[in-house]
Amino acid sequence: MPSDISTERVIVKIKAIYSALSSKEKIVADYIMNNPKEIIHLSITEFSENSSVAEATIFRFCKRLGFRGYQAFKIALASEYVEPIQNIHEEINEEDEVHTLAKKVFMGHIEAINDTLNLLDADKLETIVDLLSRATRIDFYGSGGSSAIAMDAYHKFLRTGINCNAHSDGHQQIISAAMLGPGQAAIGISHSGSNKDVIEALRIAKANGAATIAITNHYKSPLTKEADYVLYTTSRETYFRSEALASRLVQLSLIDVLHVAVSLRKKEETLTNLQKIREAISIKRY
Repeated sequence: MPSDISTERVIVKIKAIYSALSSKEKIVADYIMNNPKEIIHLSITEFSENSSVAEATIFRFCKRLGFRGYQAFKIALASEYVEPIQNIHEEINEEDEVHTLAKKVFMGHIEAINDTLNLLDADKLETIVDLLSRATRIDFYGSGGSSAIAMDAYHKFLRTGINCNAHSDGHQQIISAAMLGPGQAAIGISHSGSNKDVIEALRIAKANGAATIAITNHYKSPLTKEADYVLYTTSRETYFRSEALASRLVQLSLIDVLHVAVSLRKKEETLTNLQKIREAISIKRY
């Protein structure tokens, strides 16, 4: 069963297999059907505590629905979750006053950030930060709108003292990836997860032994197949605002998280570098 099934199809699937479920699995199913909006804000431990069912049972249930695990199940559930403050930000109309439009856009961005925060896997995030902290080189790849995110990441990570680069040109991306190796990392950024240049760069980097990380909005997109680790964003599309607009801010937020966490792991070096940078750029200011 495909992993990008909608919330409605998840519920339909649960109902279809309900009679074949064990008593414990039925408790999990009932909790999901009665609290679909609450689920995306719960860790598997919180779900277990709230439903009085073992984490292993919840995990097996998610696998039975066709997902790789609980996190993948939550991502699919969140992608179709369209109710909170809907009338504030979902429908942007041509007749809206600019201030009303501003509130709708801002609230859409805020919700995208909150939803993504709730989907973050703490253990995976910790692993990625450890990996980046030890890396001797980090390359960031992004094309189109994601190129600005890659450049922002490069601009931030320079302060950590780690050798890093950002590439938006497809040829430069694969050349850079070909020069990576063990102990180094490549981060591919693509909202759709389908950009051929970024996918190919991550594939080459992985083949050369570098750790690969993807930042994308789409679960099981082609980019995720070339990544050792995936950080998912979530945002929704409206008539006048594509989901990629809100996801851009979420991607920047994820980059900030990684940068701050790595900076704390490399505190002394980062502080020394920051002082050098302040002194160097002081001549550029009045």
